[in-house]
Amino acid sequence: MLASKLEPFIQRYEEINRLLVSPQILSDTKKIAELSKEQSDLEELVLKAKQFLKNLQTIEDNKALLDDKELGELAKEEIKEAETQNITLESEIKILLLPKDPNDDKNIYLEIRAGTGGDEAGIFVGDLFRTYVRYAEIRGWKVEIISSSENNVGGYKEVIALIKGKGAYSRLKYEGGTHRVQRVPETESQGRIHTSAITVAIMPEVDDVEVTINPNDLRIDVFRAGGHGGQCVNTTDSAVRITHIPTGISVSMQDEKSQHKNKDKALKILKARIYEVQMQTQMQQNADVRKSQVGSGDRSERIRTYNYPQNRLSDHRVGLTLYSLEEIMLSGNLDSVIDPIIAYFQVEALQGSEL
Repeated sequence: MLASKLEPFIQRYEEINRLLVSPQILSDTKKIAELSKEQSDLEELVLKAKQFLKNLQTIEDNKALLDDKELGELAKEEIKEAETQNITLESEIKILLLPKDPNDDKNIYLEIRAGTGGDEAGIFVGDLFRTYVRYAEIRGWKVEIISSSENNVGGYKEVIALIKGKGAYSRLKYEGGTHRVQRVPETESQGRIHTSAITVAIMPEVDDVEVTINPNDLRIDVFRAGGHGGQCVNTTDSAVRITHIPTGISVSMQDEKSQHKNKDKALKILKARIYEVQMQTQMQQNADVRKSQVGSGDRSERIRTYNYPQNRLSDHRVGLTLYSLEEIMLSGNLDSVIDPIIAYFQVEALQGSEL
């Protein structure tokens, strides 16, 4: 029964409240931070749980009054209201009881690369990146471009950015995959609609303790950074390529003039990519978890189509179709896309749980 599962969370929340004002804890800043985070994580669940249990008590109390001539009708109305509230609360509570993704509060590395479609694919990389930047501004996140490679028509061959902010991974983790665009390219003289594709990868920023790399497993190459048209942007060997020999994952970085800074950036991205591979491997080994994460980060999966002639955005995983593509791209207000996708995967996870 759901009610019995809620009591331990309420008890723990109240215990944390007591601990946070105890003399022993007040002198331990690290413990205060840990307890405060746990309190924050529990708060929404506990508020809904208390209301749910209060409604159950209201229902029980009013059942005893149903046969009362004066209070029977009022009791019936209160029971109906409490039961209606609890239907909604039960659904919300079950979602809150799902195991939390440990990466949800992390910053992310966003990687967008041009795929099929030549220059038009590169132009769309820039368009989608700017949409994500506007969305980050709406959410109060910070965006730092780590690396970029521009094409000759104002787009990007690839762009890598670090997005910093609470919940960045939780909001954007389902964006990974192949994004297809259908429109008349700026470079098209005949007015024909072209189909191009780009890939998006979302990787949580990881701490050193989460990914341990043996220095002997790395091959580090340095070379001279090059700019547009082949000119040198640096006269020293400042560009760095780091290859993780066991996995074959390689990261090149040349945006900084300092070899040390390029090496540091490349190593951080390398760790994020290795962590992503480890996550994918773990999901594939666990069928239940994999079911709840379908489409969450597989770059080979075509997840979305942006059809400009029809002003249509379609997400193929969840059957979502919106006819407000241009407004979404220009404003960066992606919540109308992201909210239904998160809800879909929450329902998928609920179906595979014991709640």
